[in-house]
Amino acid sequence: MSRLTTIHCKKFEKFLFRIGCSFVRQKGDHRIYRRADLKRPVVIPTEKDIPIFIIRNNLRVLGISVEEYLKMLAKI
Repeated sequence: MSRLTTIHCKKFEKFLFRIGCSFVRQKGDHRIYRRADLKRPVVIPTEKDIPIFIIRNNLRVLGISVEEYLKMLAKI
């Protein structure tokens, strides 16, 4: 099993689009994504690499385990 590492913001954006999220708006250097079944929006910074703690927090909001995330990421 691979471990969770930092990821480029564009690749994480592709992951979000693949699971049904849509881009809503951008405020400063943060991009906001929504999905109908989520209670909170998914927020990612537009830095080069997204830190692990932000990825973990967003996976928790999405209700996706790290293992599922890594499997989906391998297909992108």
